[in-house]
Amino acid sequence: MKKTILITGSTDGIGKLAAIKLAKDGHEIYLHGRNAEKLEAVKAEIIGLSNNENINGFVEDLSDLEATRQLGEEISKAIPKLDVLINNAGIFKSPVATTKDGLDIRFAVNYFAPYLLTEKLIPLLKKESKPRLINLSSAAQAPISLESLSGKSPLPAQSAYAQSKLALTMWSFYLAKILPEVNVIAVNPGSLLNTNMVREAYGRHWSSADKGANILYDLAVSEEFEKVTGKYFDNDKGETRGTFGPAHADAYSVVKIEKLINATKGIINSISEANE
Repeated sequence: MKKTILITGSTDGIGKLAAIKLAKDGHEIYLHGRNAEKLEAVKAEIIGLSNNENINGFVEDLSDLEATRQLGEEISKAIPKLDVLINNAGIFKSPVATTKDGLDIRFAVNYFAPYLLTEKLIPLLKKESKPRLINLSSAAQAPISLESLSGKSPLPAQSAYAQSKLALTMWSFYLAKILPEVNVIAVNPGSLLNTNMVREAYGRHWSSADKGANILYDLAVSEEFEKVTGKYFDNDKGETRGTFGPAHADAYSVVKIEKLINATKGIINSISEANE
């Protein structure tokens, strides 16, 4: 059965590779990127590789939360349904440490943007009988400072990245509980995969980017995962493909998750009011 799939951050890296694999199966793919010219080039490339004309896309900078909210509204109007949402877009190194809203850019892109975008797209996901939401976590997860989450206490890039990925994982588990009709999985696609983000951050890699793309493909469409929700898939656990495993201990703390979600709502509301 052909699915409608949206992948953020899919003009490069494992998002693009997963899009190619899914397109070759005939699924309707919606790409996302920050640059319109690059998005069109990747769209044409995937159509050529897959012989699948049902490839479209959206352009937006996910570090801008008001623009991300508008993107969600644009997508909701543009497509009638959504089977799979893969929140793949992420950032580690950046020449700009904070966004125009005063947030650390890693928290903005890696956590707040997926949170906002997904919130807008939940009605589309609910239209399908077995929708899936896949959030790109990481092996790097660290306890969250709510002061840093709000932009009041700056962090080094590594710390902000690790905290943003734990926040994403905690929110994933929260969503799985309040949205039983949507299958939610947080996934570490693999450490130090051969992608631009990893090369820029570390200058080396451990595994092929295909390893990460393959697990995104499996989580998106394999029947193996159609009844799985509220879990963390660790792709570092195996040579070619990993397995479900434990996330950071904080991801299972009801109290800490509640504090995170409440703080997130407060931050988003204050930013929204400031942009009015």
